[in-house]
Amino acid sequence: MILRALFTRLFAHLDGPLVGLLALLLLLGSSVVYSASGENPAKLASHFLNMSVALGAMLLVSHIPPQRLMQFALPAYAVGLILLLGVALFGIVVNGSRRWLELGVTRIQPSELMRLAVPMMLAWYLHYKQETLRARDFAIAGLLLALPVGFIAKQPDLGTSLLITASGFYVLFLGGLSWKVIIGAAVAAGAALPVAWNYLLHDYQQKRVLTLIDPSSDPLGAGYHIIQSTIAVGSGGVAGKGWMSGTQTHLDFLPERSTDFIFAVYSEEFGLIGNLFLLLLYAAIIWRGLMLASGAPSLFGRLFAGAIVLTFATYAFVNMGMVSGILPVVGVPLPLVSYGGTSMVTVLVGFGIVMSLVTHKKLVKT
Repeated sequence: MILRALFTRLFAHLDGPLVGLLALLLLLGSSVVYSASGENPAKLASHFLNMSVALGAMLLVSHIPPQRLMQFALPAYAVGLILLLGVALFGIVVNGSRRWLELGVTRIQPSELMRLAVPMMLAWYLHYKQETLRARDFAIAGLLLALPVGFIAKQPDLGTSLLITASGFYVLFLGGLSWKVIIGAAVAAGAALPVAWNYLLHDYQQKRVLTLIDPSSDPLGAGYHIIQSTIAVGSGGVAGKGWMSGTQTHLDFLPERSTDFIFAVYSEEFGLIGNLFLLLLYAAIIWRGLMLASGAPSLFGRLFAGAIVLTFATYAFVNMGMVSGILPVVGVPLPLVSYGGTSMVTVLVGFGIVMSLVTHKKLVKT
């Protein structure tokens, strides 16, 4: 009886359907990681260790009440900005980008912190201003978003900066940002593309866009990733070549096959039918997450949870589009499928926050 009560209390803030869908995606991802790694048991064991840590973090975060999350919003955002400033001033350069900060025995990438800190800060600000929400409040929120995005884009890390921009935009959109403002901003962004191309994008970023248009222009260099991934996706056909039977994967033609390009491995082995199943699984997770977000008892909860779920959807779309050759190559893993502990922990902590925001029914304005 006591054990049952403890068990119930431990998992009280988890949503059964969502956890079940996430577990199914994690198991599917584990099978693909095993194949992509060349049937390497050590890598699979490392993947399961990452999964255990991420699931434990999700369980732990689900018990944090929304009041506490709101109290974390401003400090987390401020610490993230300080760390980004530290990267700009003292960060170490890896592969031509200044993204890492050395902290004694370890190094950290502060942009990862901002993936959750930015939407949390914006959700807190709009919640705090909800009684008198005006256009200027959205303008201030836009500045709160632009500041860290500018730091990250300067590193340069265009992919992460665009994805954080998307997460912040989702908060503003769900908070009631006017369609006139959205359309006006989209038109202005379109008009600014020539300026961005000539003065803001680095040479390698321009090359990625040009390679997307014509991968054959540099088949052994910048176009190699796209060419090999699209061959793998197309060669899977309708039913796929079978688990651990993908030739592009196991003959080492496919680069980054355990991480950024794991969708190509999956497509080659499971084909169109497998892809449709994966898309349905992602759609079910997104639908369930949005249903939970809509039931959050506060504006902060609805905005933050909605942004987390929509950002998850954006990461999946960007990765699949990149691997399929319809988007430029950026360093974005396929959520809960790609190998990598940081990404998995970030995603599952996000869903733990979603469940916390919904299952804790009492929220005070702070």
